[in-house]
Amino acid sequence: MSRAMNFALSEAEVQTACAAAKIKISAIEPLPQSGTHVVCLTSEGADALRAKLGKHLIEGKVKRFAFYRIPSSW
Repeated sequence: MSRAMNFALSEAEVQTACAAAKIKISAIEPLPQSGTHVVCLTSEGADALRAKLGKHLIEGKVKRFAFYRIPSSW
């Protein structure tokens, strides 16, 4: 299964859930329509995040920004 997924949640909500479950994030970005695209560092982390936030998963393709620069505060 993929380490990447899309949630109908804000970046802050996804980051909080990951921190609480000790799931490491490889990449995270907002989606243009609303929601968050996240890539977990490990497939185990991705499975755990899907189990934790599964009801917020966005199924199918979503639009993403053509180029997203990670803020320098990372």
